[in-house]
Amino acid sequence: MRYSYTSKNYEIREGLKNQIERKFARLEKLLYDDSEIRVACSQTKQEYKLEVTIPLRRRQVRAEVTDLDMFAAIDRIVDKLEQQLVRYKDRLRDRSRRGENRFDDEISGMPQGLMETMPEASIKIAKIKHFALKPMDAEEAVMEMEMLGHSFYMFANAGTEEVNVVYKRNDGSYGLIEREHE
Repeated sequence: MRYSYTSKNYEIREGLKNQIERKFARLEKLLYDDSEIRVACSQTKQEYKLEVTIPLRRRQVRAEVTDLDMFAAIDRIVDKLEQQLVRYKDRLRDRSRRGENRFDDEISGMPQGLMETMPEASIKIAKIKHFALKPMDAEEAVMEMEMLGHSFYMFANAGTEEVNVVYKRNDGSYGLIEREHE
């Protein structure tokens, strides 16, 4: 596994890097040998924030933790990532068993262990993100949304070739937003 570190208002010392790599070793059985783990550390007043992104072949797994103790944050984030990776493997395996062959290539190369509206005057865009829209069906988009821990996910619908959004509803079910055609 390869590690890349970034920080903001915080110096990542060698001892912290060693601790991160030692704790993340427990994820080795769930990841590809050539996996990259992107670690971002920051500090605001007395809190530490740790963000980790692990790109997989078709998806990425991401977790974010804020804690008063950096070492406790490391333990919590490893637990979150492990849960996401195991859930991802199980969903891929289930889809493969249902005969959805487009996931067989990902499963075969997988390591054994993984298998309200606001008034217009108050609108302020604090951050802009750019990402590539991958063609997928709504079920795949829900899976990706859950893997990232988000409440919505924008994707290119493979069937209609249009941009759609899936979202998690308050009752626990999922919704799909499609463009209305005139």
